[in-house]
Amino acid sequence: MPVSAQYMCWLAGEFAALHGLLAVDIARRTYRSHDSEGDELGAEFWFAMSVLVDDVMRHRLDTGRGLSIH
Repeated sequence: MPVSAQYMCWLAGEFAALHGLLAVDIARRTYRSHDSEGDELGAEFWFAMSVLVDDVMRHRLDTGRGLSIH
């Protein structure tokens, strides 16, 4: 199921708000887990989520504005 960039941005913000500083670590561990199990789609999702959550936590991404993909 395709997920929009806007939804991913919002979800990253919610994930960061829920888990705080642990959010990046959780996303990275979940990525590695899916990758090691051969779940390519799950791994791709969680890799993207880990990048977005990291940006949210470093205040480089405003979840209210969304993403601009060039």
